[in-house]
Amino acid sequence: MTTSPSPTTPAVDHPRRWAGLAVLAASLLVVVMDMTILNVALPDLAAETGASALQQLWIVDAYALVLAGLLVPVTALADRVGRKRMLLTGFTIFAVASTAVLWVDDASAVIALRVALGLGGAMIMPSTLSLIRTLFTDPRERAYALGIWAAMASLGAAVGPVVGGALLQAWSWHAAFLVNVPVMVLGVAFGVWLLPESRSARPGRIDPFGVVLTVAGMVTMVYGVKELGKDGFSGVTLVCVVAGMTMLALFVRRSLRQDAPMLAVSLFRSRIFRGGVVAALASSIAMMALLFVGSQWLQLVEGHGPLLAGVALLPLAVGGLVASPLAPRIAARIGARRAVVLGMVLLGAGPLLIFAAPQPLSYVVVGPALLVVGVGTGALALASALIIGSAPRDQVGSASAVEEICYEFGAVISISVLGGLVAALYRSGLPGDATDATRESLALALDTPVAAAAQASYAEAFGWVGLAAGLVMLAAAWLVHRLLPADLDLDALEH
Repeated sequence: MTTSPSPTTPAVDHPRRWAGLAVLAASLLVVVMDMTILNVALPDLAAETGASALQQLWIVDAYALVLAGLLVPVTALADRVGRKRMLLTGFTIFAVASTAVLWVDDASAVIALRVALGLGGAMIMPSTLSLIRTLFTDPRERAYALGIWAAMASLGAAVGPVVGGALLQAWSWHAAFLVNVPVMVLGVAFGVWLLPESRSARPGRIDPFGVVLTVAGMVTMVYGVKELGKDGFSGVTLVCVVAGMTMLALFVRRSLRQDAPMLAVSLFRSRIFRGGVVAALASSIAMMALLFVGSQWLQLVEGHGPLLAGVALLPLAVGGLVASPLAPRIAARIGARRAVVLGMVLLGAGPLLIFAAPQPLSYVVVGPALLVVGVGTGALALASALIIGSAPRDQVGSASAVEEICYEFGAVISISVLGGLVAALYRSGLPGDATDATRESLALALDTPVAAAAQASYAEAFGWVGLAAGLVMLAAAWLVHRLLPADLDLDALEH
């Protein structure tokens, strides 16, 4: 399939492409950090602003809900007005919203800031991927650049708690927002100079009804899945999930009938694209499951503070930093399909190590498991190369939006569904005389007579979740093996 490039898109590699990649990678690091950094600062934030339990949930969830809901329409708009322009606008919104925290002393205002940050994140994340395709026209260089991009995503998720804990020890909770400002200001300054403008030659039509369907569908479904993890099945949860899926199905049907749809759903006709999507979604689920449940185990069972718990999670980041840039070279040596499947098997092996470990669970096992998962995140880099490389040049914006949705929704599924499984297994392992408060949360059980039993129950639940996450990854690896051709060559993925 051949598509004529846009005249605004360079046909050769950009001379400052590696410096431009540094701008994109740094901004991605900050955006991903913002998904986890606030969890550490939330207790202090709630105490100072008087946030209720419901407001605390919205402070955490508003960012992901807005980001996920706006990915498709914002990406379609970027295809039309320019991805560089959209990226720099996202940087500016992120910096302004983060600075505004200095004048905030109310929980509702914090929620509003998180909404603004979600809007900025929706502008930044897919634009970084689209611009990598513009900066790097050589498939091999692009795969290496995407490896660095994926490494920053893994690093951001892992170091968020570390940075949050360190900032909280030195300053107030406001620092969890202010840390974004210098990176975003530098991103604007250097982005204007280093990044080329890029537009789609055939941008999708901005469909107002389609915008309503995709935003409402994504927000409703993500909210429903989050509530499923917190409260289990209920009428409200079921209605949200079904309503969200219905609206998204209507959006897909509408897109397939349009000549220039807002999202190029036709990309899913490619087996290579579908294989990349499955790999990205499953990898996000496994990585976030280990980060979320592992962080809780380190703090509530092992007794570490937020900073030390964050440091203990760093083997995952180290593995990702090493493996992601090397993944394209490994793919060139052993074949792209084998390399992707190998990474996914490693992502499954880490959680299975935790399941197989004897109780009481020890960091002697968890640490190496985190490292194995980190190395396995090299599959994320290859998944990005498959998704972006298999898309025609004028549909790279849609491909970027789909990939970001995979990461966002994978994190939501992981934290909500697997987190809900941990909670259910934890409650089932408590003694019969445990109070309702103790059953509700391990944190509430630590000062009670059943504290030791509660910690043992949570550690055992961690192991069973490792089994669930590991089996999901192995099943996904089998599916990707079936989808991708045996002779797949990343260097040949060029439209």
